Amino acid sequence: MKQVREPSVAGMFYPSSPSKLKEEVQILLDTSKPSENIDNVIGIVSPHAGYIYSGKTAAYAYNVIKNKDYKTIIIISPSHREYFAGISIYNGDAYKTPLGEVEIDKNMVSQLISESKIIFEGIQGHRAEHAVEVQIPFLQMVLHDFKIVPIVMGDQNRIFVYELAEKLSRVINNQTLIVASSDLSHYYSKRTADELDSVVEKHIQNFDYEGLQRDLENNRCEACGGGAIVALMRTADLTQKRKSKVLHRSDSGDVSGDYSEVVGYLSAVIYN
Repeated sequence: MKQVREPSVAGMFYPSSPSKLKEEVQILLDTSKPSENIDNVIGIVSPHAGYIYSGKTAAYAYNVIKNKDYKTIIIISPSHREYFAGISIYNGDAYKTPLGEVEIDKNMVSQLISESKIIFEGIQGHRAEHAVEVQIPFLQMVLHDFKIVPIVMGDQNRIFVYELAEKLSRVINNQTLIVASSDLSHYYSKRTADELDSVVEKHIQNFDYEGLQRDLENNRCEACGGGAIVALMRTADLTQKRKSKVLHRSDSGDVSGDYSEVVGYLSAVIYN
């Protein structure tokens, strides 16, 4: 019997109506276009809040990959709702959104879990997690005929991050895209958030994932999916793709008008 992961945050983070969802994502894409075309993209960084807050920033990244020929999209996210040791790849057949089902690339999953003690197939981290799910409608709007590998990191310790990158570097090809799903700092004043988030921006812009990992460990900056960003960048480094560009940075105060406690968002592209 087919096992499908049903939408968990439709109607909350994004519209549950297929027509309204399509319309909203299309508006975001139409109003968030990067200033240049970028080819040979290995991955993007995209935020995962409700579309009203972070959708515009995410759309900058999704416009970069629009209509490109990717067959497998690897989505790496943090686990917001449950802690577990290791890295969980969904053990079902598909993820579903209001725009339809997207099949899991079982062949790539088996390669990633092979001979690994920390990367496994399971339901852990996938039950109610939004950080993978909110990326998929964007993918469904800009790409065609692709499969996904949904990965949730229960632990973002350096050991887990680096092993994931090593494994990814061995299985990806030029028809694979990695999406690192992450927001930045949470619930600081706009000024403090800007100081923290600019550290993440600088490390990404400079393609310095080791500096980013170090500053995350030392609490000099924050990113709930920091491990996903570092894993993407290290994978790129191991496959000789070492260019990065921050596309857009914002925070929730830009929409809400409340600057006392904001959440930071950033989108970026990693390419050759």
